[in-house]
Amino acid sequence: MDTHQHEEDPVAAQRDRTHYLYLAVIGAVLLGIAVGFLAPGVAVELKPLGTGFVNLIKMMISPIIFCTIVLGVGSVRKAAKVGAVGGLALGYFLVMSTVALAIGLVVGNLLEPGSGLHLTKEIAEVGSKQAEGASESTADFLLGIIPKTLVSAFTEGEVLQTLLVALLAGFALQAMGKAGEPVLRGIGHIQRLVFRILGMIMWAAPVGAFGAIAAVVGATGMDALKSLAVIMIGFYVTCALFVFVVLGTLLRLVAGVDILKLLKYLGREFLLILSTSSSESALPRLIAKMEHLGVSKPVVGITVPTGYSFNLDGTAIYLTMASLFVAEAMGDPLSLGEQVSLLVFMVIASKGAAGVTGAGLATLAGGLQSHRPELVDGVGLIVGIDRFMSEARALTNFAGNAVATVLVGTWTKEIDKARVSEVLAGRAPFDEKTLVDDHAVAEVPDQRAEAADEGDEKARAGV
Repeated sequence: MDTHQHEEDPVAAQRDRTHYLYLAVIGAVLLGIAVGFLAPGVAVELKPLGTGFVNLIKMMISPIIFCTIVLGVGSVRKAAKVGAVGGLALGYFLVMSTVALAIGLVVGNLLEPGSGLHLTKEIAEVGSKQAEGASESTADFLLGIIPKTLVSAFTEGEVLQTLLVALLAGFALQAMGKAGEPVLRGIGHIQRLVFRILGMIMWAAPVGAFGAIAAVVGATGMDALKSLAVIMIGFYVTCALFVFVVLGTLLRLVAGVDILKLLKYLGREFLLILSTSSSESALPRLIAKMEHLGVSKPVVGITVPTGYSFNLDGTAIYLTMASLFVAEAMGDPLSLGEQVSLLVFMVIASKGAAGVTGAGLATLAGGLQSHRPELVDGVGLIVGIDRFMSEARALTNFAGNAVATVLVGTWTKEIDKARVSEVLAGRAPFDEKTLVDDHAVAEVPDQRAEAADEGDEKARAGV
């Protein structure tokens, strides 16, 4: 009993320290905004601080996805279960993207946000520049999932390539049976190491947040915000309605979970996204937190990384509203048929652009280029506020993927409901020091190893 107490005390102390870390992030964001207004020239030069922090996080994404999926898939006895999880997740993503598109269309048509704006030559040039190289065919996208070599998926930081390699490795270990168990245990130890490194990187978050926010405010100022306030506010309200009404209702009906409690549990991740404008910066922590919540490793390992490329609810709403905005600002509104065909194309084109700051803008330009080339110049109108809208995009995408993980876990009966209640009630706090539950990492491989040892002993006894 005493020993257990000693083990928990350092963790509690560490949680207290990380509490100050996230207060520092809030302070850094406020300081960044102040510097952006008071010294815009200096603020713009601080952009590398934000870029550097996001790059440090992205550096960890491939190894975390690889370890999580290999441990999840490799320790499942039947491959069919993995296929069922993936099929359910993709089906859900398709339905939710369509719902998000529909909501964006309805609100965009009601608001008519682009009326009354004027296009200058400079703005037109910016729009044309965004369209260069933005479009990608479906064949190119599918071929892009296959890495050049087995290890290039890790070196190039492509989420879907890492997902493919990890699934192949997981299925191979599954087929190896007892012989694969030492490898699984080794990957479990590597996962602990990777999460510990991520915990160290998180201490640079205030510096990254300060640089990112200062650069945005310094570059855009207030003028862009005033003239484009209607679409910004409309977009933020639409995202909030989607998260709280659509996702919240679904989560309550299917899993019996309160969306507000889930979002509160993920509060630090939302703060991280808000300060970096990239939902990818919180991807490794979402994997860790969903496992801690009580969702099984295979479900988390497949749903979260796949969702980052296929479940872009915020991006879908953004593309619909921004397309309508540009068309109206150019005085050439889209017919209903054009709206639907253009936006279906855009959702397909946006796959693989997850988490990349500004990718939504490039997708918007590419979609208009292929459907209505005369509207491409109007993309320049939205450039000034795109960074502010990318925050809402990223937050909505992240919330959508968190909800999807709980729902897929519920549908596949791969979730511990008692554990969910404990965690959301605050009775089983997340370990900020290691970002991983030690018992969860090695649990399945160890159990299998014990079973194998027992089998060996019985065999020897029989001989």
